Amino acid sequence: MRTWLRALIVFALSGCGASARTTACVEAPPTSGTSAEPTASATADAPEDTREVVLDGTPEIPPELHARLQQYLETRTATVQDIADDGESLLVTTRFANTAQAHSISRPLGDRHQITFGDEPVFGASYIPGVDDAVLVQSDVGGDENYQLYRFDLTTGRRSLITDGEHRQMEFLWNRDGSRLAYVSNARNGRDMDIWMSDGHGPGELFLEREGDWHLLDFTRDGARLLIQEYVSINEQRLFVVDVATRAVTRLSPETPQADRAAIFDATGEHVFFASDRGGQFVQLYDYRIADLALASPRPDTIRPLSGDVAWNVEELALSPDGRTLAYTLNEDGISMLRTVDLHSLRTTDVVGLPNGVITGLRFARHAPVVAFTVTSSALSGDAFTYDVRHHEVQRWTESEMGGLDPSRFVEPTLVHYTSFDGRSIPCFYYRPAGDGPFPVVVNIHGGPEAQARPWFYPLVQYLAVEEGVAVLMPNVRGSDGYGRDYLALDDGAHREDTVRDIGSLLDWIGAQHELDASRVAVYGGSYGGYMVLASLTHFSDRLRAGIEIVGIANFVTFLENTAAYRRDLRRVEYGDESDAAMRATLAEISPITHVDRIGTALFVAHGANDPRVPVEEAEQIVHAVREQGHEVWYMLARNEGHGFIRKENRDTFTELSVLFLERQLGITH
Repeated sequence: MRTWLRALIVFALSGCGASARTTACVEAPPTSGTSAEPTASATADAPEDTREVVLDGTPEIPPELHARLQQYLETRTATVQDIADDGESLLVTTRFANTAQAHSISRPLGDRHQITFGDEPVFGASYIPGVDDAVLVQSDVGGDENYQLYRFDLTTGRRSLITDGEHRQMEFLWNRDGSRLAYVSNARNGRDMDIWMSDGHGPGELFLEREGDWHLLDFTRDGARLLIQEYVSINEQRLFVVDVATRAVTRLSPETPQADRAAIFDATGEHVFFASDRGGQFVQLYDYRIADLALASPRPDTIRPLSGDVAWNVEELALSPDGRTLAYTLNEDGISMLRTVDLHSLRTTDVVGLPNGVITGLRFARHAPVVAFTVTSSALSGDAFTYDVRHHEVQRWTESEMGGLDPSRFVEPTLVHYTSFDGRSIPCFYYRPAGDGPFPVVVNIHGGPEAQARPWFYPLVQYLAVEEGVAVLMPNVRGSDGYGRDYLALDDGAHREDTVRDIGSLLDWIGAQHELDASRVAVYGGSYGGYMVLASLTHFSDRLRAGIEIVGIANFVTFLENTAAYRRDLRRVEYGDESDAAMRATLAEISPITHVDRIGTALFVAHGANDPRVPVEEAEQIVHAVREQGHEVWYMLARNEGHGFIRKENRDTFTELSVLFLERQLGITH
């Protein structure tokens, strides 16, 4: 799973908040909002501060607030990780205690049997082909994103480390008979993601050295070829085929930059089905005959379109065991459609009977015509589903707990469009509370920056809309994915602050809506969305009451200098190279820290100490600078987290503080 997508799901499914307090989170005594330092650090004579979570400048959380929020904090999600070879059972991750762990399910709506019981969350899991007594699981420590792979013995309940225990191991992929486990790792130099091969019992060997960011896509069914992808940027991804025996690498993608995003082999290994924007603005589905690479003058039909000329992006692909049915998801204005293509007749069929939401994790059983996936929506926290392509049957496998809440009360967003400063139409999901208003407003800005606001399940958003009467707006400002290649590039380079101007135009739109209270508006966002919060406060403090910034960028120069080495070049493609003097000056000029004197509102900052993407120093410098200006800042530092809050007790505390902060700043009373 892509790193940005993993983070997006963390933020989206939890709403950056979900579930109950434990003693692991200890509150610091309230401190002055003008404290010179953002965190309480131990002095030479003082005992070491061992708290996992430090709260600085925050008030005590009233017990009645926790009681009001508790049901929303107890919502859960189930995420499909794998489907058994025969399609008769699933591996999912879900949380029953503090972190998500691996569970098996042997029938639709059957009991979830917990497999792993670790302190750290499980991010990935898979069945091992041909093995009944073990599974593979993936986990990191404290949110550091140095993911490790473990072989988990189902008989003894013990796990054994497969990878090196130190570096970052991302995607993993079994060949069809389970004799080879491929995975990507930066163990060689801490920066480049190489391809490694293992027998599934130990780290194996460095199989293929690569420079840059590389990903595993598929093995041919005989295991002779491996399909890999080089990720250069959101607008440029390249496909390559590796001969496993000789390690020879053949490029499939042309030299002209294009986004070849998803790809799999056909049943023969002679064709590649891939999703690409090669045909224009949107990512469409194609069939590529590999042998045609050798032709001096390739035939016009070398690459055959399969999805038609649709004005939306194809996202995920999966192929049935008999090789006849190709399943794929289509992102239609943020809503997922599941479709199948009969590769003999080329007939396309829409799968009906699914909730209207977002579909992720598409995968077929190896020996059954059943595809598994996860669905989430505004009223569905996330559950496992399957579709039998032979019988055209959808089955739901989990019913994740909703804390006793009635989903029929949840607010389904309306997709609206508003006109920005240059006449461009900006899409925005609008969660409108019941009643006539005027409603206070929270503008929730997604990260990425090349992500997309979609109708995931957000416990915090639903609480605000249903219980507090707060309208929530989720704009897809320029630079967001899902609206075409040109739209995606509109925030590049010198145009970075045009995205902030899109927020200014949204504030204009709010002012024109009779049911919205333009005098009570707050901004909220995580990661790049955190930068957008800070930038909005520097540009529109006179029109905003407050901001909540989670793991956000305060200074593009220090962010690029200090982000993890394996990410730096990828981020330079998006934001610019800070080592170039002219670009460094531009990055400094647009950084919120440069204009901190313009922030005239209260601010809540939350960050994980182990964040490899946006180092915690970004939070510390903005907290210190805003306090120096004499403004109130609440600060939450989680020492056992990284880029977002995974642990239940931390998400609870963050959610409770967010609600308390918004109630005070937006004048919401009970």
